[in-house]
Parts: sequence; structure tokens; C-alpha cells
Amino acid sequence: MSFGSRARAAMAAYGPACVGIDPHAELLAEWELPDSVEGLDRFASICVEAFAGHVGFVKPQSAFFERFGAQGVVILERTIQDLRHTGSLVILDVKRGDIGSTAAAYADAYLDEDAPMAADAITVSPFLGFGSLQPFFDVAERNDAGVFVLALTSNKEGPEVQHALNGDVTVAGGMLSQLATLNAGQTPMGSYGAVVGATIGDVGEDLAINGPLLVPGFGAQGGTVDDIRRLFGSVIDNVIPSTSRGVLAEGPDVSALRGSAARVNSELVGS
Repeated sequence: MSFGSRARAAMAAYGPACVGIDPHAELLAEWELPDSVEGLDRFASICVEAFAGHVGFVKPQSAFFERFGAQGVVILERTIQDLRHTGSLVILDVKRGDIGSTAAAYADAYLDEDAPMAADAITVSPFLGFGSLQPFFDVAERNDAGVFVLALTSNKEGPEVQHALNGDVTVAGGMLSQLATLNAGQTPMGSYGAVVGATIGDVGEDLAINGPLLVPGFGAQGGTVDDIRRLFGSVIDNVIPSTSRGVLAEGPDVSALRGSAARVNSELVGS
């Protein structure tokens, strides 16, 4: 099954919410875990126990594992492997982007099914040009994986690039249009998505790309169900709202974490 098909099935089975796994130092401290490899290992294991097979999407943030060096990457590899094939899809937040053979190597590292760190989908940065992402799309196509392209992010620095005009089209609008072309004719939807923040205000762009829309900023960062309904309208069925702190604040109790994720999904489904 393509990633688009699996994503649609996961939404139907569990709801659309994506739970981030962000083991930053402050959160480890809140969970009374040391800011060390041992603390990271325990944090990741608790998240796997809480979310695997209970939420449709889980999004580990690679940087918070990488900061511990090789041992942190080993824990990330195991976390991805433990989460996958449980019904939960892993979106690895790596925001990679490069050209030529380097982009191809990144794609092989994260999207080739035989790679140790293979995920169901990854995030990528398109600002070396949309064409520079072709190696990611090629490897994703061969492995039924997904790619989420940064388009309209909610950080305050984003508009200087994303809202810039290329002729009479914004940079973000150009990215969305090219994703729509890649996804054209795919059912139930394509495998190539966009990252669109829940707190960006009025979009002013066509989000009908026939692909998934990963929407960070929901929950503790200020995005609400009303924001999602207003921003995404007719494409709301393709939205995967992502929340981290709002759910992870309930840790380290596994039942509390799982219950928090379930409440988020209930709130979103009810929208």
C-alpha cells in the first residue's frame, strides 16, 4: 500500500492526530529523567508503550536523539522499528534537503525499507528548489513511503522566504502546486504532503494538493480545532494535526499519555 493509502487507513482506524516524540532536556526533567542517554532510552520506551498501535501517527524529532551522538541514534533506530508495523505510522522529523547524490543518500537513509532508520515518511526542506527533492520522491515511490515538504510553517521567520514572490506566485504556493501535480490522480490520496502550521493565520493559498497536510502547532502551541476548521475547510479530511507538549505533559504515566492522545483524537474527530 502507498503511504497515502496507509495514512488514510490510519486516520480511519485511530483518528488524525500525530503525537510528537520530543525528548528535549526540559521534558526529561519534567518526567524526572536524567538528561542523558539513559534518560532518553527510558523516555523513548515509555512513548512506544503508550502510543504504538494506539495512535495513527507518531513523529520522533531526530535532533533530540542526535544530540546524544551515536548512542542517541541507536535509540532512535530502535524507537522507529518498535513503532512501525503496529498500525502506527512513523513520520520522522528530520527536515533534510540537499542536492544530487547527497539528497539521494539522505533519501536512502530514511525511506529505503532496508535501511536501519527507515520511516514511513519524513519531513524535507525544499529551499534548494523543489527539483532538488526528486531523489526523496523517487525513493519514496519505490518503497511506498511518504514525504512532507515544508510549505507554510508557523515560525515568525518563515514568511520572508515562504511568502516571497516568484513572478506572481508565492514560494509556498509554488511548492503546493508542484505537490498537487505529483499527487494528481492518486486515490484515496497521494503520498506527498505539505507542512502547514496551525497558527499561520489566513493561508491565502490553495491547499487542495490531494495529499496529507501535516499541521504542527496544534494544542500547547496555540492551534485549536476552530483554527483547523477555518484554515483547512474542504481539505480538512487530509489534515494530520501534530501535537507534542500537550500530550507529553501527561507523562511519564503510560495510561495518562495514552488517554491524553485519545482525547485529542476525540476532539479532532468531533470537529
